[in-house]
Amino acid sequence: MKMSKKFITPIVSAVMALSLLAGCSGNNTNAPQNSGSTNDGSETVSQRVELGTQPLDFSFYGHYDWYTMPPWGEDASTKWIKENKQVNIKAIHSGGSAAQKLNTMIATNDLPDVIWLERGADVEKLRQAGMLVSYDEYLDKYPNLKKWLGEAGINMLRSEDGKLYQFPNWYTSQPNGNAGYVVNKKIYEELGSPKLETTDDLYEYLKQVKAKYPNVTPYEPHLAKDGQGLDVLYSAFKEDNQKFPSIRAVPSGSELTSIFTDAAFRESMQYTAKLFRERLITQDAMTQTLDQVTEKVMTGNVAVFAAASPTEMAMQAHAELAAKDPDAGYFMIWPIRKEGLDKNKIFPGTYTQLGWNVMVITKKAKNPEAIFAFMDWYTSPEGQSVLMWGPPGLYWDGVEEDGFTPKFTEKYVTEADELAKLQGTTINMNWLGNTVFVDGTKAKYESTLPEEKRNWSTRWQNEITWKTQSDATEFINLDPMPESEEGIIRQRIEDIFLEARAKALFAKSDEEVLSILDQAQKDAESAGYDKLLRFKTEKWQENLSKMAGNS
Repeated sequence: MKMSKKFITPIVSAVMALSLLAGCSGNNTNAPQNSGSTNDGSETVSQRVELGTQPLDFSFYGHYDWYTMPPWGEDASTKWIKENKQVNIKAIHSGGSAAQKLNTMIATNDLPDVIWLERGADVEKLRQAGMLVSYDEYLDKYPNLKKWLGEAGINMLRSEDGKLYQFPNWYTSQPNGNAGYVVNKKIYEELGSPKLETTDDLYEYLKQVKAKYPNVTPYEPHLAKDGQGLDVLYSAFKEDNQKFPSIRAVPSGSELTSIFTDAAFRESMQYTAKLFRERLITQDAMTQTLDQVTEKVMTGNVAVFAAASPTEMAMQAHAELAAKDPDAGYFMIWPIRKEGLDKNKIFPGTYTQLGWNVMVITKKAKNPEAIFAFMDWYTSPEGQSVLMWGPPGLYWDGVEEDGFTPKFTEKYVTEADELAKLQGTTINMNWLGNTVFVDGTKAKYESTLPEEKRNWSTRWQNEITWKTQSDATEFINLDPMPESEEGIIRQRIEDIFLEARAKALFAKSDEEVLSILDQAQKDAESAGYDKLLRFKTEKWQENLSKMAGNS
């Protein structure tokens, strides 16, 4: 995925989960943000690092095989930050081998200043090696994280030693996310705009596409090797599904149980294999690159595109296609469901209150406080406004009476396509996204515009995706340390799962799919799956206890 948040999923009581963090954020989520504010008078402005008074240079490593940071300072937003805040960021890339890259960095003690990565094992590996900077001494001095996330959320991020080393990305106290189905408007209308609500509807529609448009991919699952479009289909077969493939387990009562024996997962894999067998899914799904996916979507050679976050790519593609042909472009549909299931209980994606991933500062950084000051500004309303809507004076100019909500200019509407292109780049550099501010701000403004002038992505977020993502906060941080016994088992289960899913995709019949999953279950049992499930269950229950305010 290009960056996008997220690829996770939910069930707990949303009321309980949201009340935890929302209660702590409370009115703070509407409080003006002033990076120069003092801490009850105990900190003076001179004691703080003020961005723009002197150059700040640091190195940044995005710990993902797929991630390549766009050049810093070449787009309008980061160019403004570079010039006005004197911040210059040097990218270090994984080269497609993130795990090997990080292990080499740790082994040679040749770390970047900042690492952007998933919460969990890798963060703890760095922490236990004494390589990370604690943020605790900076939290009051640079208060945006406390204001927008709150103490409870911060405490959920703390390590076993009680300290905070992680700054979250796209943290929130309200639903968000983009997972779902994007449909090619021109193809859909040329085929008579048929009903597209159930798995049977989708199957019949894809067959029509294949028959009439031989050069178009009927169903594009993004990068099937990481399961995005396949997980979205899994959600169609289970109410309150939280994309449990991501944790390789499924809740049953108070325990986590095997994914391989889950009836909905098995049925979804049979359905997916049928689509693949009949060439309704791209046949290079397991090997294609992100560039190849992008090319197909951008040129309109996809009928249905499903992913964990298809909106960024589809937003750009819609703008380009519609500019050439008013009848072309993309739209989103309510999530597909199996006949008989409640459409309002189908969740193709999830969000967590702690968001997607985190940023850590290593002890290699010469001036960690200055970097944290940058992070604090980056997640502030001004920083987020620059990243989301360009530098001041372009698509926004000045702020409202509340002191932080941007005043949008006419260009927000009249140059919407250019804004979409800018966001297509900056979304991959918004490492500390402030969901409540960004989503609340754009939703409020877009609601004042006529439908045809609304931002493509914001429109579908408001109408569909934010309503169809569920809260998965209870399922964070379930993975054991890699070197532990459970960690070694986890890697075996991961290998078994990925191999089984790939084999099932190529199965020649429904019976063969079940046979592959049955064998995967046996292999998993032999690898110690039960022990791993007990470990994850314990972590899950600990999360539920924390969220209920019991610890």
